[in-house]
Amino acid sequence: MKYFSRLKGVRKTNEIVYIGKNLITFSMHRHSHENWELVYCTKGGGEFLFENSSIKYSEGDIVVIPPDTLHANNSVEGFTNIHINIENAMLSFKEPVIISDDGEKHILNSFNDAFYFYNSAIDNKALILAAFGNLIVNYVIAFHNTKPLREVTDMIKNDIMKNFTDCGYELDEFLKTIPFSYDYLRKIFKNDTGLTPHNFLTSLRMEMAKQLLCTADGSDQNISQIAYICGFSEPLYFSRVFKKYYGCSPKNYADKHKKE
Repeated sequence: MKYFSRLKGVRKTNEIVYIGKNLITFSMHRHSHENWELVYCTKGGGEFLFENSSIKYSEGDIVVIPPDTLHANNSVEGFTNIHINIENAMLSFKEPVIISDDGEKHILNSFNDAFYFYNSAIDNKALILAAFGNLIVNYVIAFHNTKPLREVTDMIKNDIMKNFTDCGYELDEFLKTIPFSYDYLRKIFKNDTGLTPHNFLTSLRMEMAKQLLCTADGSDQNISQIAYICGFSEPLYFSRVFKKYYGCSPKNYADKHKKE
C-alpha cells in the first residue's frame, strides 16, 4: 500500500489520452488541443495552417503539433490519417514540425497497434498504451534528429549523373543496393527534387539530347548516334521518349533549329 501511495502523485509522461482516425477528409476547422497531437497521414496529402506558418504533408509524413497550438487542416485531393493526443510528451519542440516515416513503416505500425489496443477491451491495456506512448515519442525524437533523406537523395543523384550516358546503366539495380524500399526512395527523392529517380534520369538524357540536336543535321544516322550518346541503345525508343517529352520528333527538332 505504501508503494501505491507514493505513485499517486507521480506525473505520467508520454501518456496516450486519445487516438482517432479520419476517413477521406478535405478540411478540418481551426482548433487546438491541450495536449500534444501527432497526425500520421496514411493517404493523400494537404497542408496544416498555423497562425504564422504552414506545413505541407503527404502520405507517410507525421506532423507534430505542440499543446494549445491553433491549427486547421486543408486538402484538395483529400487525406486520411491517424491522430494521437499525448499528455506530458517528452518533446522539446516549440513550433510544429514534420518528420517522415522510414521504409519499413515503423511509426505507422506503432500508430496502428496503439489504435487497436486503445479501442480494445483487453485487460490492463493501459500498460500496453503506456509502452506505445513511449515508443512513439522516441520515434519522433530519433527520426527528427537524423537526416538520412538528404544523404540518400544525394547518393542517388550522384550515381545517376555519373552513369546517365551509359546505355547499360540499370537504375533499378542501383536502387536495390540501398537498404530502403523502392517506394520510400521514390518518395523522398521526389520530395527533395520534385522528380522521381527515373524521371530525373530521363530529364538529364533529354536535356543532353536537346543540346546535341541543336547542332545536328537531322539525318537518321546522326540521330542514332545522339541516342547512343545520351544513354539509349534503341533509336526508336529514344524518338518516342523525346517526342513525349518535347512534343516533336528528334528529326523535326533538329531540322527546326538548323533553319533558325
